[in-house]
Amino acid sequence: MNNLDLAVPVLSRGKHRSPRKGACFMEFASYLAGEPWSDHPACTHPLLAGVARDVNDCTSDSGRSRLAPLIPSVIGLTPDDPHVVPRVTARCIRHALPVVSQERQYILAVALLVGERQLAALDGRPPDDIEPESVAVLQAVPQATKWARSFTARTHRVTPDFARRTAPRAVSCAVEGISQACVPNPDDRLYQLLLDAIAETKAWMPAPKPVAVEPEAVRFTV
Repeated sequence: MNNLDLAVPVLSRGKHRSPRKGACFMEFASYLAGEPWSDHPACTHPLLAGVARDVNDCTSDSGRSRLAPLIPSVIGLTPDDPHVVPRVTARCIRHALPVVSQERQYILAVALLVGERQLAALDGRPPDDIEPESVAVLQAVPQATKWARSFTARTHRVTPDFARRTAPRAVSCAVEGISQACVPNPDDRLYQLLLDAIAETKAWMPAPKPVAVEPEAVRFTV
């Protein structure tokens, strides 16, 4: 990999054993972060990294180069706030739910409702208090929403681990669904989805701690 390759990375699908074999979005992120070569680097929140991998793989070859300038923006985004996973998941689902196939709508509607209930619990709101953006997108798919509400109301069902299982699968379903949907410019939709996922993750980063300045280090000029 020479300096020109680093300045203008050429992204490709899938996992690569080394830079000589090519690179995906997160593999370049691992390199820029000074980590061992990997598409699962520690420098990025696991769910956001999953979004980036899915978008990288589902974007067309002609549109993938547009993603390259976004690589530095995911480095260092590792918030541990429990809001991150359900909020990033909701962002991705909202992009996909109105345009994906009916089968995927059922899956995504369930994931959105489960995630919204987690957010309500975190915020101390009633379980059915859904954020307006999610209400709007659910209203756009009434049949899937009706089924999802019935499915999630079955109290005897065991809820799987949302962060480790439901959220990553929902994100992949959303991204793949957009790439296969009969809509104009799916690459543009995937690009915006990744932008929104990055912005949402960044919003939950802890505020930087103020730097203490020793009194003797302060100088005044007249």
